[in-house]
Parts: sequence; C-alpha cells; structure tokens
Amino acid sequence: MPLKMTKDVFITCAVTGSGSTQDRSPHVPRSPEQIAQSAIAAAKAGAAIVHCHVRDPETGAPARDLTLYRELTERIRDADVDVVLNLTAGMGGDMVFGPPDAPLPLQNDGTDMIGAAARMAHIADCLPEICTLDCGTMNFAEADYVMTNTPGMLRAMGQMMTDLGVKPEIEAFDTGHLWFAKQLVAEGILKPDALVQLCMGVPWGAPNDLNTFMAMVNNVPSDWHWSAFSLGRDQMAYVAAAVLAGGHIRVGLEDNLWLAKGQLATNAQLVSRAVTIAENMGARIMGPQAVREKLSLTKRGPR
Repeated sequence: MPLKMTKDVFITCAVTGSGSTQDRSPHVPRSPEQIAQSAIAAAKAGAAIVHCHVRDPETGAPARDLTLYRELTERIRDADVDVVLNLTAGMGGDMVFGPPDAPLPLQNDGTDMIGAAARMAHIADCLPEICTLDCGTMNFAEADYVMTNTPGMLRAMGQMMTDLGVKPEIEAFDTGHLWFAKQLVAEGILKPDALVQLCMGVPWGAPNDLNTFMAMVNNVPSDWHWSAFSLGRDQMAYVAAAVLAGGHIRVGLEDNLWLAKGQLATNAQLVSRAVTIAENMGARIMGPQAVREKLSLTKRGPR
C-alpha cells in the first residue's frame, strides 16, 4: 500500500518503564516526584501524552503501589503544563519459570501474577485518560520470563477499561496481538476507534526491520489510531518511520537511554529530538487538547 505521511502527529513520552535501567542512567526517575518532574519536562518539550509506570523510590525496582500512582497522578495533574496521562496496566502478569528440567514451581524472584481487578486497581482509582493493554503473551529476553496475558484476562481487563471510560492503548508486540485486538473490538469489549502502540524490536516479539514494521502497520484497521517505537539506537529512526508510514511517535527512557554515543539522554531531550525530526519532515506537533479531541478522551480527576 502507498505510504501516507502523518501531517498532524502526537508524541508519547514513555517516562521510566519497569525494566532494570534504574542504575544505568542517573536520568531514569524513581520516586513519584522525580517521575512527575520528568513527565512535565517532556510535556514542555512537546509530548502530548506521558506514559508512566511507578518504581520503588529507594531501589528503583518496578512497583504496583497504589499510593505511588496516586501521588504521581496528582503531581502531573497539578502541574503548570497540560498533558494526557497514560498509565501502565501491564504489571501483575509476570511468570518466571525454573530451569528446563524443573520449570515448576515458578520462581519467587520476578514472578508477579495477580487477578484482573488487582491489575486495574490503580486505573480505577486514578482514572487516567489512557491505560495500556498488552494484547498477548510473549517470551522476553530475560531468562525464562514470560509476559502473561491470557484471552480471558484481556477480555476482563478490556471490559473494565471500557466501563471506566479509560481508553485502552493496545500494546502490540507481534501481528497476533493485533489479531486478538480486532477480536476484542468485534466482541464489543473495546470500542471501534481503537488506539495501538506498535512495539518493535522487543525480544522476542516483532523484529524492528522495516518489512516487519510495515506488516504490522498494514494489519492496523484504517479507522484506528496508532503510534510506534523501537529500542535503543533505533528509537529516532522509528520516529521518522512512524511519521512516514502514517502513524504517531513514542520516545522516552523506557525504551532508550541515549541521545548520542556516550551521551545519556533525559526524557525532555528525547522528545525535543523527536519534535525536530517530525517538523523537519513537514509534520505539525499536536498538543494535548487536540489529542483528546482526536482520540475521544475525557480528562478527569481521581475517584
């Protein structure tokens, strides 16, 4: 299919993530205050959406603590800059198996499996405009770790998002995840005007070559909205690729720590670089209110 470049593009900044990056860069924020400050700086640099996880303020390890999410949400909403809030709902689906000859019992170190309502507790409490829905199970690069999202779990979580009025951002790590997302829409669990994040180059999901990328793009229904990212040194290349292919942009320290060789980045610097690339391609950067109108989002406060 012919490419149709995006003329009005929005940028999502993935602020901190849940990977073990906290000791690899001093710019990876840990506490709710640090995460909020980094998100606000990214918004001032041009990000219309901030995608946030929380971490243990002392260790930097990924966390699901409701009080941390509430503090983060309040700090961002009280800021002097407007931004669309996107919270992860991906925590709580982690399984780490034992060695091949003794896979069970699951390993205590890294396994974190909880029910759908528990995975959605902070979403119901904080009511962000968007939250993520990892639309499939996949192996990750780390040892015997499996990101687990069963069809039943996804149906339950997707229905909760719809009932709460929080727009799911479908995280698609491979074409099968898009296939199941279409099924959720067909069943009426998700609304038809879906939002997708194409996650490229995450071992062992979709590799980040352009043929695979365009296969992913071509599997997104024409009336859906999508953006894309890749990891590390390929992050900025995918800024251009996403705009060229008709999508939107994601950058941030969740996916890439570097601005250039030997130069650690801040979230604001990564967003500024993405703004420059997109504008030099002839695209216009959308603000948060324009994104709310485009994606049919409603800004609300916590319950």
